[in-house]
Amino acid sequence: MENALTRNKKLYKKPLWKRMWNARTSYVMIGPFMLFFLVFTVIPVVAAIALSFTDFNMLQSPNFVGLENYKSLFLNDDVFMIAVKNTLIFAFITGPLSYIACFVFAWFINELPGKLRAVMTLVFYAPSISGSAYVIWNYIFYGDRYGVVNGILMRLGILDTPIQWLTDPDYMMMTCIIVQLWLSLGTSFLAFMAGFKTVDEDLYEAGAIDGIKNRFQEVWYLTLPQMKPQLLFGAVMQIASSFAVGAVPMALNGFPSTDYATHTIITHIHDYGNVRYELGYACAISTVLLLLMLITNKVINRVLRED
Repeated sequence: MENALTRNKKLYKKPLWKRMWNARTSYVMIGPFMLFFLVFTVIPVVAAIALSFTDFNMLQSPNFVGLENYKSLFLNDDVFMIAVKNTLIFAFITGPLSYIACFVFAWFINELPGKLRAVMTLVFYAPSISGSAYVIWNYIFYGDRYGVVNGILMRLGILDTPIQWLTDPDYMMMTCIIVQLWLSLGTSFLAFMAGFKTVDEDLYEAGAIDGIKNRFQEVWYLTLPQMKPQLLFGAVMQIASSFAVGAVPMALNGFPSTDYATHTIITHIHDYGNVRYELGYACAISTVLLLLMLITNKVINRVLRED
């Protein structure tokens, strides 16, 4: 151990360029990824933050306006505050519920035999990559008696007249949350499936000797501590997906939705960026959303990394 520490100290006393040259093979290997990350992530984010302080419409050069976009956003834009409220509702309902659902389904499916496990993994992952999902859910929540939900409820005598699930503000948020939960069994679900495979089986035998009595205790005391990297990754992915809800409301409820009942920050960005071409203002909205996601991500990281 002392020799290793001594070598590390000597290594870090060398100039940076020498350390980079000694590790040149590693830098070459990660070079393509870093290039794409720089071009498609870092530069666009920095550019969006810079443009948020300007008045820019794509036809003229950006005009620096300082904090005017942010002042207008928080003091004059009533629709933005509705979008923030709706986004937080989506985030704090669909985020935790889908996170727990991903873990529970992954746990149950991991207990199945090999071939059946592979089939069920595909079944639960498929919704997240399904291009026809909105067509299916539009049919399920169709607003006349031929819609699946209305048809069932009217046959059971619960309803006398059909409910406009996708246009009535009293029901639009609920239907969008249901669809978002259904679509959220994606990357986090696969990460948890992979995490279960990394747990050493010998731990369960040792746990049985030490007094672990049932499968729930196994999960709580043995599995979860071994899956912290996957749990953290899944939390980050769920945060991103829950705050970035926009496609579901626009596909189901139209744009804009009735009384802005399912208007989110993403749809607000779409409104000002792709419809009105007020790109400076849209970048200010994007920056606020980025800050919300970073703060939430920081909190989740601290919670999951506590020993």
